[in-house]
Amino acid sequence: MALDEPNDNDREFDVSGFKYIVNKEFLERAQPIKVDFHMYGFKLDCGMEFSAAGGCSGCGTSASNSCGC
Repeated sequence: MALDEPNDNDREFDVSGFKYIVNKEFLERAQPIKVDFHMYGFKLDCGMEFSAAGGCSGCGTSASNSCGC
């Protein structure tokens, strides 16, 4: 999750006054995507499965470094 400006490959959502921009290709693989706000931050959940062995330590912007969500 990062600050970004929308482009032609993105889909925009406005939820309770918050603007979300999601890459259309990623959205197809990850939906449904859910963002829960907590007192000290937020939690992201999505429809992608990650194995305990492979895990996901962080997200990047390149296809080889991206964990999904």
